[in-house]
Amino acid sequence: MTTTLLTALNDQVNHEFYAAYLYLSMSAYFEANNLNGFAHWMKVQAQEEVGHALKIYNFILDRGDKVTLKSIAQPPTEFKSPLDSFQQALQHEKKVTGLINSLYELSLKEKDYPAQVMLQWFIDEQVEEEKNASEIIAKLEMIGDSKGMLLHLDHQLGKRKAEEE
Repeated sequence: MTTTLLTALNDQVNHEFYAAYLYLSMSAYFEANNLNGFAHWMKVQAQEEVGHALKIYNFILDRGDKVTLKSIAQPPTEFKSPLDSFQQALQHEKKVTGLINSLYELSLKEKDYPAQVMLQWFIDEQVEEEKNASEIIAKLEMIGDSKGMLLHLDHQLGKRKAEEE
């Protein structure tokens, strides 16, 4: 693997761990506001992000290269509302989509076929990540100020199960 691609993949490991921190911070916000279903959804999302980081981490090691872990930035800790939280989540996922796309473009340029195959999984995953956040945003916008409907959605989000890889 080229040094350029290795550096970019190590950076992506950091971005994925940051995403886990972001979702854990959102989970803590929801816990503090007695929205345990939302909190659960965000914890599951954080677990997925750790899985994504480890997928790249293991790929680097499997290729015989060196993983370089970096400091993880502190995520925001305050959110205006559940809608604001999911809007920030969607914006973050769009950023990650751009990062993954750039990694794929680099793997094409470097003619690194194993990286292209691995990154295709992430490209597909990002479509799902953006869709999930967008659907919840749409539901929150429909709910508006209805506390009863917010609690109903909270109950629904609490049923989310961790995905098996």
